[in-house]
Amino acid sequence: MSRTIPTINTQRLTLRGMRTEDFARFADIWAKPAVVAYIGGAPWTKARSWDAFLRNAGHWQITGFGQWAIQIHGSPEMAGQTGFFFGSRGLGEDFDPYPEAGWILAPEAQGQGFGLDAAQAAHDWFDRVVAGRTVCLIRPGNEGSLKIARTLGYAPLRDGKIDDDDVMLMTRNGPPV
Repeated sequence: MSRTIPTINTQRLTLRGMRTEDFARFADIWAKPAVVAYIGGAPWTKARSWDAFLRNAGHWQITGFGQWAIQIHGSPEMAGQTGFFFGSRGLGEDFDPYPEAGWILAPEAQGQGFGLDAAQAAHDWFDRVVAGRTVCLIRPGNEGSLKIARTLGYAPLRDGKIDDDDVMLMTRNGPPV
């Protein structure tokens, strides 16, 4: 099965499929303590990044959706990623069967509205093409991600735990009204 990853352009960003040449930047982003502070806490090794990079590509092929590279207009390299995936995290039937949304940005791209712009564009696409319920999880203290989730229409589902870390599980049944 071969699927084409759509390219989405906004006023300031392009969401596009990840390319082989993006891997070094992908690994660099995931190795930054500021990026992983609320995503497991430990910088990723190059091997873990490679596994995730390949999983992102394969996810599009298997499910018809996945994560895009976020590229800021005028910049030659990716600044982060956003999109959807099945995490199979063992968090329960009210969470695991649904596409999980995620977004991350390199530290130098944070605080400028790029995260919301990218996640909104991804959700707009999802609502048109796939549709249905999505979920996300956010660790306590990650106020930037919580603000993005709420703006996108996510509401608290329940509290959970991943690797002994507390997380807030959130759900979205479609675009906010």
